[in-house]
Amino acid sequence: MGTRSLAIATACTLLFTGTAAADTPRIDRGIVQEGLDEIVRTAAQGVQLRVTDGRTRFTARSGTAGLRDPRPVPANGRFRAGSTTKSFTSAVVLQLAGEGEVDLDAPVTRHLPGLVDDRITVRQLLQHTSGLFNYTDALDFDPPGFEPIRYRHWEPEELVALATSRPLESEPGTRWRYSNTGYVVLGLLIEKITGQDYAEAVSQRVLRPLRLGDTTFPGDSPDIHGPHARSYGLVDGRPADTTRWNTTVFWAAGDVVSTTKDLDTFYNALLGGVLLEPEQQRELTRTTAVSPGYGLGLFLDKASCGATIIGHTGSVPGFSSYAYSSPDRKVRAEFSGTTGLGTGDPTEAYFRVLDEIFC
Repeated sequence: MGTRSLAIATACTLLFTGTAAADTPRIDRGIVQEGLDEIVRTAAQGVQLRVTDGRTRFTARSGTAGLRDPRPVPANGRFRAGSTTKSFTSAVVLQLAGEGEVDLDAPVTRHLPGLVDDRITVRQLLQHTSGLFNYTDALDFDPPGFEPIRYRHWEPEELVALATSRPLESEPGTRWRYSNTGYVVLGLLIEKITGQDYAEAVSQRVLRPLRLGDTTFPGDSPDIHGPHARSYGLVDGRPADTTRWNTTVFWAAGDVVSTTKDLDTFYNALLGGVLLEPEQQRELTRTTAVSPGYGLGLFLDKASCGATIIGHTGSVPGFSSYAYSSPDRKVRAEFSGTTGLGTGDPTEAYFRVLDEIFC
């Protein structure tokens, strides 16, 4: 085990054995379960949730593992966690900044000449203020439209080219707009500096030190290995299984497969200062007037009661997820849902669950 890995493992041990909050139950599990059941009734095939409230930890679930599989959703099943990948990407870039390999406020073309506009900095890519067109807006991810390309292999440079074939949507640093393009560029930056494949760099620096054994970056493999629920959509008016597809279309912006337990471990470590040096830890959650609700690979959101929640959401074909934490990390929640054939709106139930946990 390398020096960094040993330090992370030691810090993680302290992180998870430190003093916790009192054991007094605060969250009404009945309200949480009702919310999950409503999400399934309206739109999802199945959902799973992990909650930490001080020393109290519990999981909840609703729905079934598949249309023809009456078993419940695996309590710690694997799922496509979508844009939570961005937090992994950000963590590695910030580690490289702490090692003096990356200057956050320097143009990314210092390392990747000619790839994007010379004015775009690493920080702007991390914070979604680069002005780059979001390449996924040029692709169809609804089941009928996604069907012809669901198994296609994409090179990262192809994805960036989809964006750079269009003009900048704004001057770099002047406007916040969520853009998967920026994180594909950051994946290429990681590869250029480390000399490693993106997935291997993240595995070496994050997954192995934190012992995230159920987290993978599948790339061209369309399968989810290990226990998991299935997702569905309508294609030509018929139910279609949408679980399997080639994740290179998202790569460093959204291809991770994980579990609620692994995401809890990761975000607890990331927010707890285990993965980054102090200077980069401060940068992680620093927002600006242009980007008031997004740090570097993290949303800084508000629950309806005004409570701050920090983490990331994920949405890719067939799956939606989130991982959120209170600023002190005493309250945390990780959620995954697989899409079903319902046509209702789960938004109210979704926020009811969040509010019960964090408010």
